[in-house]
Amino acid sequence: MATFMRLQSGQWRAQVRRQGHVVSRTFRLKADAQSWAREQESRIERGQAPLTKPEMPRETFADLIDLHLTDLKELGRPIGRSKDSALDQLRRKIGSRPIGQLTRDNLVDFAKRRAKEGAGPVTIGMDIGFIGTVLQHAAAVYGINVPSEEIRLARVALNLLGLIAKSNERDRRPTQNELDMIITTAENNPRQIIPLSLIVKVAVATAMRQDEICRILIEDFNPTSSTQLIRERKHPREKASNNQVIPLVADTGYDACALISEQINKTRRNGGYIFPYDGRSVGSAFRRVCRDLGIEDLHFHDLRHEAISRLFEADWDIPQVAAVSGHKDWKMLQRYTHLRPSFIASRAGAAHRLSAKLRHRAAASALQTGGQARG
Repeated sequence: MATFMRLQSGQWRAQVRRQGHVVSRTFRLKADAQSWAREQESRIERGQAPLTKPEMPRETFADLIDLHLTDLKELGRPIGRSKDSALDQLRRKIGSRPIGQLTRDNLVDFAKRRAKEGAGPVTIGMDIGFIGTVLQHAAAVYGINVPSEEIRLARVALNLLGLIAKSNERDRRPTQNELDMIITTAENNPRQIIPLSLIVKVAVATAMRQDEICRILIEDFNPTSSTQLIRERKHPREKASNNQVIPLVADTGYDACALISEQINKTRRNGGYIFPYDGRSVGSAFRRVCRDLGIEDLHFHDLRHEAISRLFEADWDIPQVAAVSGHKDWKMLQRYTHLRPSFIASRAGAAHRLSAKLRHRAAASALQTGGQARG
């Protein structure tokens, strides 16, 4: 028996269950899915094994996107929301183009149209990057002839035109007054279902991202050892099975273990999500409170930066901070660390005072030694 389901991406997944065989494939068109399902049922009836990997079309850019996504799914490689959304948009805008028409001129025209639609240089740069990734995959895995040189030239041209750019590193840190206002406003809002005040405190206490906070489980919380397991933590190179146990500390000014215990006690459940909310809803609630308070240019992700910076300001060393943040090396960690000038000045002042004190002690000791020698 064959079943067909339309996915959120608009594609169709066909599944065939017959005589103990279970096979499935994803297609752009329902007609293609039905045709493939009939072929598999016919093969099984004839005593042949079903084809688990039929030949997929390779004529348009959309075909190459399908090849890329299908391979990632078969390998169990998760596809991030940003990449999935970007590829879906690329499919709609240039997916119908034959591969040979992905020329420098056409790609530059595409970038100009995206700019007119309001897309910024960073977003357009990501689009071009995803186009290159899809073409590189097709060439390396399937030996498909792709216009790699056209992509390279288009990237050079777009850089010269200022239509693409790399993301700027943010150095925005919330002040304690801003945090207090956000927390107080969220606590005093009777219509606020999401416990935003508690989530904000947890973010600063643990350096967790908003989606990580919404995915941690009660059964992974250990109050005895003050630790929390974060499953499938984001990592640029390790896309799956990147689980990490983090220490729950109070060195950022917020007690992580106490905060998580408080939330679990409120939920009155023995298992499941500690914060059973959609991460995107948390982000929307945070932006809404900031807007109402007139707090400008503050993102929820800036709370992660704040947490990391506070740990360094509490005299934590790099391996200790990385054990909380999940970063694998100092270069990655450095871009999220923004020490306040006042803190640096205070540390410099303390070092100066300590140096003066040591010099005074040395001078006093020398005088005492000289006096004893004369006596």
